[in-house]
Amino acid sequence: MLLRRLCLLALLIALPAGAAELKIDLGHGVQTLDSRQLAARPDTRGIEIPQDVAYHRAMRYRAVPLKALLAGAAAGDHLQFVASDGFAAEVPAALILDGHVLDGHGAQAWLAVEDPGQPWPALPGKSQSAGPFYVVWTQPEAGGINPEQWPYQLASIRKLDAVAARFPAMAPDPKLAAASPERRGFEVFQRICLACHTLNGQGDARLGPDLNVPYNPTEYLRADLLRAYVRNPQSLRHWPQAKMPGFDAKVLGDADLDALLAYLRHMAGRKHGP
Repeated sequence: MLLRRLCLLALLIALPAGAAELKIDLGHGVQTLDSRQLAARPDTRGIEIPQDVAYHRAMRYRAVPLKALLAGAAAGDHLQFVASDGFAAEVPAALILDGHVLDGHGAQAWLAVEDPGQPWPALPGKSQSAGPFYVVWTQPEAGGINPEQWPYQLASIRKLDAVAARFPAMAPDPKLAAASPERRGFEVFQRICLACHTLNGQGDARLGPDLNVPYNPTEYLRADLLRAYVRNPQSLRHWPQAKMPGFDAKVLGDADLDALLAYLRHMAGRKHGP
């Protein structure tokens, strides 16, 4: 009993009051960082986000360059960012490690760290902030960064195998040509839908319904209504508590939306049990 109490006391001393933990697993052991450690790093700086995805307005954060926390990761790695509410964003490591350049400016990922003594405001329509950790981007348009790649309330980052290897029931028919709309649509699905939805019962996220079983949305919605729903869910089903965001043409171009619908129609004929 005495030993147990001493261990508990040591844990409380090691983790400052109010500090939050982030776990990073890149395949060579889990690294645990707390918010006080991150805020004290010499590469932490103040950054301005003119149009924050979560807050829908300009925000200022104390943040660490995200690639500085991913030592050992390679450009070909596949990273998953898991939030405390079950949201699971899939992001290619190359997008973070290399960035994409447009007119001399590159998209850069940052890990914003909430100060427990000065918490961020509550998210619109919610009682909690985006903290304790939030991935934000400067110059996101340079890398084609979409809203699903701004995970907030972040709990862990881990390296995983590619989606098709982890979830083979999601993959389109391997006989399809590499340049087929269905294969392109599978890539769009991973970028836009996988953070919230499963398909054929496979996937890590648990925020939205499965998109193939028991029914695929292409089976019960006309193509024009499904397009409208993706662009603005509230235009089809007005529900104040709905969590699904809309994807406008800047985030999801018409060609990519066409490909996504082609993939979903294709997968309606490739159902697997949940």
